[in-house]
Order: sequence, then structure tokens, then C-alpha cells
Amino acid sequence: MHSALPVRQWLNAPRPDDTPVAWCGDRDWTLGQLRDDVSSLTTYLQQQEGERWALCFDDSYLFIVALLAMLHAGKIPVIPGHSRVLLLEKQQALFDGLLSDRALRYSGRLRVVSATRRSHAPFLPLPDIADAAFIELFTSGSTGAPKRVVKTITDLDREAALLATLFGERLIGCRVVASVAPYHQYGLTFRLFLPLSLGLVVHSAIIEYSEQLAALDPQYRYLFISSPAFLKRIDTQLSAPPVAMLISAGGALEWKTVEKTHRWLNIWPDEIYGSTETGVLAWRHYQKEGLLWRPLPGVHFHQDQDGLRVASPFIPHGEEWPLDDVLQFDATGAFRLVGRRDRVVKIEEKRVSLDEIEQLLLALEGICEAAALPIVRNGRQGIGALLVLDGAAREQRKQRGNNAQEQAWRRALRPWLDPVAVPRDWRIVDEIPVNSMNKRVYAQLQELFHENP
Repeated sequence: MHSALPVRQWLNAPRPDDTPVAWCGDRDWTLGQLRDDVSSLTTYLQQQEGERWALCFDDSYLFIVALLAMLHAGKIPVIPGHSRVLLLEKQQALFDGLLSDRALRYSGRLRVVSATRRSHAPFLPLPDIADAAFIELFTSGSTGAPKRVVKTITDLDREAALLATLFGERLIGCRVVASVAPYHQYGLTFRLFLPLSLGLVVHSAIIEYSEQLAALDPQYRYLFISSPAFLKRIDTQLSAPPVAMLISAGGALEWKTVEKTHRWLNIWPDEIYGSTETGVLAWRHYQKEGLLWRPLPGVHFHQDQDGLRVASPFIPHGEEWPLDDVLQFDATGAFRLVGRRDRVVKIEEKRVSLDEIEQLLLALEGICEAAALPIVRNGRQGIGALLVLDGAAREQRKQRGNNAQEQAWRRALRPWLDPVAVPRDWRIVDEIPVNSMNKRVYAQLQELFHENP
């Protein structure tokens, strides 16, 4: 298999203009088109003040255009991880302008990016991407506050090269489709950096439904970049698509989901373990229940008095990073995920464990899922609880009345929790919202408490 091409050479390397890059439906984009689009946007950005521009795209091809133009123009790409206008307005201090594939109702400087008309003029190599170039991503912590994570282009290139070596021959000839957005670290690495470094053709739209998978053109083989949230919902009654390889990340797959996916696609998934801050840390080809995770080359875990830390070739400056996960290792260094360290917040100057509250709620009869989070109501901070109930518990709540049921839950929790940790506000939902990465977005969950109960 040919070696991975670093970002600096994606456009400037001597490759034919008709090399396919991306597609969506009947639309195809070639390397020549990409060179034209990036050149045009690079010229625009070079004429603009401000070095930090936010990238808010759903379309992966236009995201690639914007990312490359930013880097070749010497700007800093800022990836907020969403396109919600109200939140972007609040985060305006994080960037000088905004690039998007649609006309957002945003009050700041906005440039809508679209594909240009092919010029067919000779391609003039773009300015070199600086050795120290980097991307800024913002990820939500457990309380929803945006957290800045810097990823150098060198580290992202190194990660793509290692993954290309790891997956090797299985990737050859695959087209890449994904149910995850390009603006999370997982999507950025696997939906963009890995395929583009190997010259694989990328689907520009996101796969949202099983029907879209089943409708893929059978003349091609596909690499499907997915998440537990999507795979849990697949409709196996549809015709199986020609997916040759499946990668999942964002949370450990349940074995029953693995079995269901295998029956449909006749392949076993490859699972990735890592985080935005650390990049990819470990991997498993999930062929049997309870299979352990294997650290990737150069990744080392060690325990100290403050918890588990990891060193990785993909963490800038050789730093060690603390992990919130609890891992259990065997003699060979392989491990299983045991759980997460407590998410702790302060309510009225008292430390409150959100994980502990959730575990206590799940122990109560009739509660299937629970999310605890800090909320502010009428100027006062407290804990909100978001619950998924089984049928019997829903009926009981209906008969007893909402207030009576909530009082019963509070009474059950009081022996175990400090008074400030007992939830004051409750929401009952059919399912707890997660993003395409199977992660709970706590800022989004908090919005459910902005309305009257």
C-alpha cells in the first residue's frame, strides 16, 4: 500500500487533475476542482484581517476546501464543533470570522463557501503550510463549558500515517462514508485526514439513516466511519450494503450491537479508543465478547497518585495526559474499560459527583437511563435529572402525579446524598439525546431545563 501523504502535499504533490476526491449523489469533485476551490478561498483569506476563522460545515468537501485554504493562507482554523448560531454569537471572542457552507443568521463576519467554476488554468502551487501550523478544536466538558484543544498538523499527519499502517491492505480501493460529522476529532481524523492522505474518495454528505447505507452504489467497496449511536439503530431488514470495513468510536460498542451489525454486513467492526486531547490510543477488531483493547505503538499508560495518565506520539510536546476512564490491564498491557472517574462539580461550594447521582438514580425501580447535570433556575444553581422510564414507571407517574413521583425519588436519594446534590428539577424523555459521536452534549441537555416543566 502506498504511504500516507502529509497535508502539505495534498494539493501540491504532482498528481493528475482528474484524480477523484469526493462525491455526493451524481456530483463528483476532482483534485483539479479542489485545487481551484482552495486557491480561490486562499486568495480571499489572504486579503482579510484576523487570523482565526471558525469552520462550521456539514458538507465534508467544502470543509476540506475551507481547512486547506486556511492552512495555506497562514490562518488558524478554529473548529467549534457545532453550527448553532446562538452559541456562536456567545463564542465570538474565540474567532475573527466564520466560514460555512450555508448562510447562517450570524451577526459577525461570515463567508459562505461554495464550489467555484472550474478554470482549467494551470495550477500554481499554493504557499507552503507552516511547519508550526495547528488547528483549534473546542470540545464540551462534563458541565458544557467549551474546552480548547490544539492539534498540530504534524501530529495529525503522524496519526493518519500510523492508522494507514495499522489498517493496511483493507483500505485499498475503499470509498469513505460516515455517520459522524467532520468537525469532531474522530470525524476529522477518520473522515478527512486518513482518506485524503491515502487518496481515498470521500462522501461529502453525512449518513443519517440505514436507508442511505443500503442505497450505496454496489460497484464500489466502502469504509464506513460510524458510532455506537448509529449502529445501535441500524435496520437490518434492509439490503446489506457493500461495506468492506467498519470503524466505530465515541464509546464502547455493546456486544449485541456488534452481533447485529455482523449479521447484516458480515464483517466485524474495528473499534477505536481515544479522545480529542490525546488522539487515537488503542484499537480492537471486535470479533468476540469481552475482547481487550490493544494500545497503539508508542502509547504508554501509567498510574500515579492522581489517577491514570497516558503518553502518546499524538499529544503535542511529549506531554502526558490525565484520563477520566478507569482501565484494567492484563499482563500483556491490553486492557478493558471499567468505567469513568467521577465527574465532580461544585454546588454551593460543596463537591457533587454527577456520576454518583446517576448511579443512584439507575438503582431506583423503573429508571432505565439517567443524566445528572448542573443547572441554574431563577438565579440559583442546583442539579437537574433527565430520566428515561420504563412503561410501568411512566404509568405510575401518571397515576400518582408528577410532583408526588418526584418527591418519592427525592426521598429515596436523601439518605445517600448531600441535600444540594438531590435533583430539584426533573425531565422525562423517550431517550437521552446524544450527538453523532454517541456523546452526551451537556450544553444541549441543559437546554431542556430552560423551558417550564
